[in-house]
This record gives sequence, structure tokens and C-alpha cells, in this order.
Amino acid sequence: MTFCRTLANLLLSSGIALGSAAHAAGITVHDARNRDVAVTDFARTVSIGGAITEILYALGLENRLVGVDTTSLYPAAALHDKPNVGYMRQISAEGVLGLNPTLILAIQGSGPRETLEILETAKVPMVLVPDTFSEDGLIEKIRLVGHAMGVDARAACLSAAVGADLAQLRALRAKVTKPVRVMFVMSLQNGRAMVAGRKTAADEIIQLAGAANAVDDFDGYKIIGDEAIAAARPEFALSIERGKDSLQADAIYAHPGFALTPVAANKSFITMDGLYLLGFGPRTAAAARDLSVKLYPALAAPGDAFTSALSAANCRQ
Repeated sequence: MTFCRTLANLLLSSGIALGSAAHAAGITVHDARNRDVAVTDFARTVSIGGAITEILYALGLENRLVGVDTTSLYPAAALHDKPNVGYMRQISAEGVLGLNPTLILAIQGSGPRETLEILETAKVPMVLVPDTFSEDGLIEKIRLVGHAMGVDARAACLSAAVGADLAQLRALRAKVTKPVRVMFVMSLQNGRAMVAGRKTAADEIIQLAGAANAVDDFDGYKIIGDEAIAAARPEFALSIERGKDSLQADAIYAHPGFALTPVAANKSFITMDGLYLLGFGPRTAAAARDLSVKLYPALAAPGDAFTSALSAANCRQ
């Protein structure tokens, strides 16, 4: 009963907050659910998804943020300064509504479903932002977030800077003559590797870096056996840094499957920051470039310097 009363009060207060201002009258956003969402006030925005939060900061909109999720690791000020509503796939409805939001921006894949249904009932405009792992998908993500926040000009500025960085990346990638085979390893569970197949952020970032995904016979993430690893013959193993839970190079090299591949023979294991590598936010081109020079050290020559347009742009006003 206490939970029900609390939730009812939160729903009521959210409705009051929604009706208290109309800073964004006339804005309609077509979101990942194929719905048109009317945005009437973006003064108290909750961001669910590290890439969304990163975009909002790049657009100079941090003062409108009243809450973020645990994947909002960049910039560091986001989690330090803003209330935390939990992990994007395990969001608490009470945690979100308790912030009296007037707008919720949530990355596609957020949940659980029950929480999203409660947030819908609260009548707070919720925009589900598409998470398409491609160059065009990244640009569209920036434009959609900017449009929802009423700053289309700033979003156009950021899109142009990111587009310029992607163009530089394409020029760098064109110098790769023989793509190396990379296997992205999410985890080792009881000695078995969970790896990334097609239609994943890992698959796309590998390709953006000018390499080939060693796993191309299934979509999504899957646990595969030692024989499958050996048969794929990856030249590099790639993973993300997760503090004490990060995969260690020695564990990869000693693994029975990887021990039979060039990964162990050449000691070629790479780890990178998770949001930077897989977030598909404004820094994606830089992340792919950093991965590329780890895979192809010759690309780090002075003549191949990467001058980020994003670093030079000011899209905050």
C-alpha cells in the first residue's frame, strides 16, 4: 500500500510539473517506437543512456538535467553532479518520477518494460531515442536529441563536427589494405567466451576501425565454445574496461580456445573504455580512430594525424 500511495503521489506531482511550464510548445519528436511525442517543457529532463547524456553536455544543456542513469559516465560531472536513477535496463519508476521530470529521454533498449509502462502512465513525455549502430544512426541520434530539447541549431553544429570526424576516419580507414580479424569478448563465463556477432555496437566499431569481425555467423551476443574460437582465428581480442571485473590479458592468452589463435601467439589483447568504445555518442569517430591505430600502428604516423573537429567546435550556445 505504501508503494502504491507513493507512486500515486509521484504521478500526480509529475502531472503538475508538466502543466507548470510550456517552454517547448510546438515540438514534436518521432521516436524509436514510431510514435510522435509532443514535448511541452524540457526544463527538467531525465537522461537514460550514456550517449544521450554525452550529447546533452556537448550541446550545453546540463543545467536542464535533473537526473541521469549509471551509464552516463562522460563527462564525469554527470554522475557526480546529478541524481542517479539506476542502470538503464533496470530503471526505477519511483527514482525517475521522484525528480518531477518534464521530459524523459531514454535510449532504445532501456527498461524494464514495466517501468516504461509506469512512466507512460505518468503522462510525462518520454522520447525513446533510436540506438542504431552506424554513422547515419549516430548523426540522427544527435539531431533527434537536439530537436527534442529545442536546440536544432546547436545539434546541427554538433552533427557537422561529428560528421567531419567520421569523414577523417573514412580517409584513414581507406589506407587499410588487409583488414585484421577482431573478436570482441564481453566476458568469460565459466571459461566460455561471450562474443559479439553482427548488428552490435562492437561489430560496427570494429568495422569503423577498418577491421573485420571474426564472428559473422549470428546476430547479437552469444556464448561460443573453444572450437568456434579457434576456427574463427581472430588476430586480436577486444574487450571493455570494467574496473575489477575487466577481462585480463593473461586469462585470454591462457584460454583453451584463444591459445590456438594468433591472439595468444602475438599477445594481441586490447581493452578500451566501454562508453567511449561502444556508446555511439559524439566521440565515436575518435574511439574508432584510437582502435584503428592499435590494430594498425603504421596509421599513427605523423602524416595520418587525426585532428578532431569535435574538439575545436563550440556547439554549446
